[in-house]
Amino acid sequence: MKIHIRRLAAILTVFATVLLSGCASKPDNQRTLYDLGPLRTTASAAQSGTALKLPPVSVAEVNMPAWLDTPLMYYRLGYANAQQPQPYAANRWIAPPGRLFAERLKSRIANAGGTVLSASDGATGVRTLRIEADDFSQVFSAPGQSAGHIALRASVLNGRVLVSQKTFEQSTPAPSADAEGGAKALAMASDAIIAQMITWLASLPAPQ
Repeated sequence: MKIHIRRLAAILTVFATVLLSGCASKPDNQRTLYDLGPLRTTASAAQSGTALKLPPVSVAEVNMPAWLDTPLMYYRLGYANAQQPQPYAANRWIAPPGRLFAERLKSRIANAGGTVLSASDGATGVRTLRIEADDFSQVFSAPGQSAGHIALRASVLNGRVLVSQKTFEQSTPAPSADAEGGAKALAMASDAIIAQMITWLASLPAPQ
C-alpha cells in the first residue's frame, strides 16, 4: 500500500509540474506577458499621503538575485521541493520584476502625496531608498493552492549614513493555480508591501 501511495504522489508531482510549466517549445510570439496591472488613483490615497507628510525620497533600482533579475516568472512546488524554483515556459513578465516593483513604488509614493526622484537625478539633501529583494515568486503549498510571495529589505540612507532599515514579507493567495493567478497574487502582494513601506517612510524622523 505504501508503495502505491508513493507512486501516486510521484505521478501527481510530475503532472503538476508539466501543467504549470506548459509547453517548453511554445514560440515567443505565443507567450503571455504580465505586469502588475493598472495603477488606480483614489481620493483616499491622496488624503492619506497628505496626513502622512512623506519627505522627498530618491528611489534606487531594486537589487535582485541573478535568477530573479530576468522577465522569467518563477514558481516553487513547496509540497515537493521548495528548493527548486522553476520558470513557466510560456509566460513572462514584461520586464524583470524588480523594475516593475520599483516603478510601482514610485507611482504609489507620488499618488500618496510624496515627492519621488530617481537615484540618477543626483539630487542633494534627499534621502535614498534602496531595496534588496530575496524572493518574488509563486509558491504552491498543494497542486491547486498557491500564493504570491515577496520578501525584501528596504534601507533609507542619508548619503552613506543608514537612517533606518526594515524587512518586508508578504504572501497573498492566488485566485487560480496558474501563471495568471500568480501574476495577480504578486501584484496584490506588491501593493500590500508598498502600502506598508509608505507608512514606514512617513514614520521616519524628518531630515535635519
